[in-house]
Amino acid sequence: MNNSMINSSVSMHSLQQKLDILSNNIANVNTNGFKKKEASFEDVLTNVQAQPEGFRQQGRFSPLGFNQGWGSRLVQIQTNLAQGPIQPTGNTTDFAIQGDGLFEVAVSKVDDNGDQVFQPAWTRNGAFSLTPDGQGGTVLTTKEGHYISDIDGSPINVPSGTRPVVEQDGTIKGYNEQDPAAAPVTLGQIKLVRVVRPQLLQDVGDNLYTLPTGITEAEKANILQDVNGVAATEATRVSLMQGFLEQSNVTLSDEMTDLVIVQRALQLNSRAITSSDQMMNMANNLRA
Repeated sequence: MNNSMINSSVSMHSLQQKLDILSNNIANVNTNGFKKKEASFEDVLTNVQAQPEGFRQQGRFSPLGFNQGWGSRLVQIQTNLAQGPIQPTGNTTDFAIQGDGLFEVAVSKVDDNGDQVFQPAWTRNGAFSLTPDGQGGTVLTTKEGHYISDIDGSPINVPSGTRPVVEQDGTIKGYNEQDPAAAPVTLGQIKLVRVVRPQLLQDVGDNLYTLPTGITEAEKANILQDVNGVAATEATRVSLMQGFLEQSNVTLSDEMTDLVIVQRALQLNSRAITSSDQMMNMANNLRA
């Protein structure tokens, strides 16, 4: 196999991965709170191929030799946490985050012993709902049924007949709908975290993120930082808006432009492989 065929085949594999990322971004252009993925590439084993001394001509200032690469490979897929457009909905259970923050939710799983356990996960999608808890009240959950975590890790209960009002720091006040003059009751506080290193978050589907397995609390603090009760500067401030939803930060025109570029690159590499195969076939059929 010659150099051009190796170069093209390696590059096509990376371009296919880039194509999958673009397809996922385009498919989630209307998903609330979705953050697009971006890919980084690097050259594979680039070296300088020497040229014969006879190529040295009078007046040539560039050194002999030319760069020879072996394709490119995907280095990293990173989540872009740039703020998406915020749209008003008027729903009391819709929330939008301003800043590099995430909601913490409790995902129900079954362990090896068959017992139900809850594991933390994080999302940017603030389209929540009030789900009956079986005891005459309701609990704040995602559309998939995952509990929204309080700052102490417990679910947030909203008694029946109570209108929840959420402040910018996530504190939930309950107002009695039967007695508007009654003083509000504090129902809890939505747990928020600020993302420090988004490249270390793992996408597990349903617009949820988790941390790598086996990570320590010290390592976790370098990825996610608690927001509740912590003084913040203008750059690190994370706040909530009730009655609003953040849209996807995917720009369809940009994704379609990248899609055309990737398709052209795939076409170029495919033709290079075809040309290399034809030249090898001609060489094999040469007769003395």
